[in-house]
Amino acid sequence: MKQVLCFFIILVTMAISMSGCGKNQKVTSVARDEGIHDEDVYALSMMVTSHSEGPMGPSSQVHQAIEDYTKTDLEIIWVPNAIYDDKMNITFASGKLPTVMLVPSKTASVINAARNDVFWDLTPYLQDYPNLSKSNEQVLRNTSIDGHVYGIYRSRRLGRNGISYRKDWLDNLGLEVPKTIDDFHEMLYAFTYNDPDGNGIHDTYGIAITKWNGPWNIMQTWFGAPNAWGFNANGGLIPDFMTDEYMDALHFFNEIYSEGLVNQGFALMESSLWSEPYLAEEAGVIVDVAGFSSVFQSKFENQLGYEEVVWDVIGSVEGPTGYHNLPFSGGYNGMFVITKEGAETEEDLMKTLSFLDKLNDYEMQVTMMYGVEGVHYTYDQDGYYYIYDNDTLLAEFMDAAQLGMGIPTDFRYDPEMPIKRDELMLKRDQVYTDNLDVIVANPCEPFISDTYVNKGDQLDSIIEDARVQFIVGAIDEEGFMEAVNLWQSSGGDEIIKEYNAAYKALNNE
Repeated sequence: MKQVLCFFIILVTMAISMSGCGKNQKVTSVARDEGIHDEDVYALSMMVTSHSEGPMGPSSQVHQAIEDYTKTDLEIIWVPNAIYDDKMNITFASGKLPTVMLVPSKTASVINAARNDVFWDLTPYLQDYPNLSKSNEQVLRNTSIDGHVYGIYRSRRLGRNGISYRKDWLDNLGLEVPKTIDDFHEMLYAFTYNDPDGNGIHDTYGIAITKWNGPWNIMQTWFGAPNAWGFNANGGLIPDFMTDEYMDALHFFNEIYSEGLVNQGFALMESSLWSEPYLAEEAGVIVDVAGFSSVFQSKFENQLGYEEVVWDVIGSVEGPTGYHNLPFSGGYNGMFVITKEGAETEEDLMKTLSFLDKLNDYEMQVTMMYGVEGVHYTYDQDGYYYIYDNDTLLAEFMDAAQLGMGIPTDFRYDPEMPIKRDELMLKRDQVYTDNLDVIVANPCEPFISDTYVNKGDQLDSIIEDARVQFIVGAIDEEGFMEAVNLWQSSGGDEIIKEYNAAYKALNNE
């Protein structure tokens, strides 16, 4: 019945827009009742990821608050995160594009779409908007394609990655907070074999990892491996997997896997299930964004009522060449592109940019994160935001934060904003800051290799498959090098040449 009703609403909306003037005009809810057409309201559609089973719908008070503030008639096309890349590529192929699309990264399909004039080039326009004009120049370079800015990035702290762990387990075993890779290994081993929960049963292990390769990428930087691309002894750019430090990390990964310190089926585990072994108190360490520590602590305390569970967080551990960590996605997590199919004219483009700019206002950031004041949240006696913990109310702004960009400032990380931070959150924020001194930059982030655009997915699979096989012991170092040779002969050598040429041109070498 709900699907039929939604379909009927869509048909009515289409009929209204077709009978009126342009496709980007709207009849507001009030004007619709009074038969008045409001040309000041701009209609646009937006495709974005959803991380929940029930993202907010158009009847949500938060959705309506966003429309009222931005003067838009907003259609949000929510796509589950697990299938977003596939849906994005299908949408590109269909030619029926929304006004605004989230593109998670500079994939081959995104680069080709930009080069084929599917998106507006935003480079000359950003300076005209109060928030967007303050975009970080380095992040803009990281997101650029052929030197042009095609998207508004979703800002993320560069130093977000860390090690979250069960402090109560560590204390039960009489261990110190790990400072080195050896200490980290000792913690994983003890969490697996020394009964950290004290129940007399061998029902725990060190770390859970999924088929997503993020934790491996983070941990290999501890060994001094570069972030995707590094330099050889002659100063030439080479991929990380051609370095000795990468191989050192691989041997460590194989060691902790063979010792049973990692879930043995990690290569088949969906990332959507990642939290399950932690909430089931099976695994005690997670290597990913440092905020997981607060997330798990809150779930155990507020939802499960387990007061004895204690989580803690650190940034990284010391390796052979000191402390290193992987930055979080070049300072961004996807970007919003504006399609020429959805915004047909320059006037449409400017209205869409105005909408995106307004989403970065403080009022909108609060609304997308916490809802409507007095309905979804209020202020406690100390002046901090207080969220009404009601499933019905929470559903009204579920996933709304995915619309946020946080430019120039993500209010969640601004110490002046009235967000109550407990001791663990303060430690997490300190990790974010400390990491800035040790994160490893990717020197090729701003560059594009045409060979990678055409063959990147295939070539990436060669190395990723070989890494998994090495970790689980299916191949040895010789077998891994065979995969590297295949990568080189299948186009990898051309990628190396193209990145080196781009790097030399940028640095006038």
